[in-house]
Amino acid sequence: MEKRLRGNALVTGGAGFIGSHLVEALLEEGCAVRVVDDFSSGRRENLAAVAGRIELLEGDMSEPEVAGRACEDMDWVLHEAAIPSVPYSVKNPAATQRAGEVATLLLLEACVKARVRRVTFAASSSVYGDTVTFPSHEDLPARPLSPYAASKAACEGYIRAFARCRGLDGISLRYFNVFGPRQDPASPYSGVISIFLDRMMGGKRPVIFGDGLQTRDFVYVGDVVRANLLALKSEKPLGGAVCNVGTGKRISILDLVAEINRSLGTSLEPEFAPPREGDARHTLADLTRAREILGYEPAFTFEDGMRRLIRWLKDRTS
Repeated sequence: MEKRLRGNALVTGGAGFIGSHLVEALLEEGCAVRVVDDFSSGRRENLAAVAGRIELLEGDMSEPEVAGRACEDMDWVLHEAAIPSVPYSVKNPAATQRAGEVATLLLLEACVKARVRRVTFAASSSVYGDTVTFPSHEDLPARPLSPYAASKAACEGYIRAFARCRGLDGISLRYFNVFGPRQDPASPYSGVISIFLDRMMGGKRPVIFGDGLQTRDFVYVGDVVRANLLALKSEKPLGGAVCNVGTGKRISILDLVAEINRSLGTSLEPEFAPPREGDARHTLADLTRAREILGYEPAFTFEDGMRRLIRWLKDRTS
């Protein structure tokens, strides 16, 4: 029987898409959970089901007093807060740095002061950039194509540095293309699957940026939650390690449209627009290290995740 996690856990960005799923999982484990969010992209409704069971701190993690207050008395910290948008970062690099490097550095300092046991950081496959090595493994050099990706790479460096020189154990989990319930299709930060589903369920054609032959390793949010819990439960020090979190499989954006059409019983042809600055052509995770360090294996196929997401969307609108 797998051990359960105990203690006090902080989720930064806990009102967001991934963060809110982590909050629920931590409560199920038996943790006391604190959430900090400035609600710039997070939504209060994501926490409605657990509102009476968590402590909610509203604030900006790039403010020292907020970071300090958030980490007090915490055993575990799951750092999800960020501005999760490549296009936004291209236009607003300074704001991206503040929400990324500045907030992360202040958080880590506060974690050291509070004697936090371990930190997990929501890193990103975007750091691989235009690599031509697939599947992408963690020893590849970072080749960021956007300020968002550059910020994630820099934060990984801080996680590693604090593990080595400040005694704060941690890990950077490089999420690939995460999808699932609560991804807001109306948000400029949302992923392609939720945007396509929203349009196609409304009878509108999806808009593909580029030729549609670009590929993505789409990972269901349940697997991302699982990877974080495995990292927190690890009995060995993680030492600032970096691990991919994906499925090790990829599909093209054109195939994504075809799968959604099949699932919905529609036949909507995509529209095409120019490629977006900062977007990688392909993503595909090498899971070797995640298996070795965390014992991670994806539990959800792409089709499993799509069924769950579509069912959730239909239940929400019925």
